[in-house]
Amino acid sequence: MRVLFASLASVGHTYPLIPLAIAAREAGHEVHFAAGEAVHAPLAANGLRPFRPGDVFYEAYAEDLEPELVRLRPDLVVHEWGMPGAAVAARRAGIPGLWHGFGRLFPDGIGLELPTRNAEVVGRPHLDIWPPSLQDETFLGTERRIELRPVAFSTAAPLPPEVRHRTSRPFIYLSLGTAFGTPELLRTAMAGLATLGAQVVVAAGRVPPEKLGEIPDGVTVHRWVPQAELLPLVDAVVHHGGSGTTLGALAAGVPQVLIPQGANQFADAAALSAAGVALRLLPGEVDADAVAEQTRRVLAPYGAQRDAVRDIAEEIARMPSPASVAKRLPEFVG
Repeated sequence: MRVLFASLASVGHTYPLIPLAIAAREAGHEVHFAAGEAVHAPLAANGLRPFRPGDVFYEAYAEDLEPELVRLRPDLVVHEWGMPGAAVAARRAGIPGLWHGFGRLFPDGIGLELPTRNAEVVGRPHLDIWPPSLQDETFLGTERRIELRPVAFSTAAPLPPEVRHRTSRPFIYLSLGTAFGTPELLRTAMAGLATLGAQVVVAAGRVPPEKLGEIPDGVTVHRWVPQAELLPLVDAVVHHGGSGTTLGALAAGVPQVLIPQGANQFADAAALSAAGVALRLLPGEVDADAVAEQTRRVLAPYGAQRDAVRDIAEEIARMPSPASVAKRLPEFVG
């Protein structure tokens, strides 16, 4: 088959689709990927034939994709939740399509159109990468879901040297993602974590490391780290609650402290906190002492979060792999 994938041009929206796209290519399908140029490099590196539809930089509308559907004539379109335009274009062209989630079903009012409310494409199946026990109950009960194991993706890069020389101290990963984070918040979190006698690796993301001032002892700062390779090695993750980092930590069985900043992060943090698999700090609660205390709690050898997240990791491991789901893709073309 010829399969077209489509996503918003950001790491958080494109990377969740890459494992299935690679699996589809490895299963013998011809794969193309419609997205803005900001994410073309990792797509091209994996043989996924990226292209920019129309004059698109981030978001694509149905009108941007319709000429590309005529040109490529795909048998199937896989479009992520943040790209309803791709779903609409595929339906108008009479091409079967699948929604592809990037995490837990997000709440209304965060700037994205809910895929379950788009009148033109209601009823299309969802490839759901979120563990069912933590998924929105209404979504579980009303939509056609195909479970797909989340597989963390990151570009090839060496692990930081301090990771290759582990000590006996607890190992903590701090990140505020690719779209959120301020120097002030990172400094606050680093100050708290530095009091724990831990080894702390920080991914500063969009915050230039030079704006963080003096770095505390035991803390090392990098602009980016290969998160997929790092997460299985750490004892705790302190982060913003983005779907990619949350899922990666869940799959690795690593307890988390969530400091949500925007988008769907507050809803996800509430769900994980209610399920007992993570702790959270809301705006107004965040200071160095609070970060230290919550992280100390999840590091405890017999902490409730540590036991609960092991169960979630086992649940994720049982979900169908991208390779097994890729073999099923022809079923959705009939």
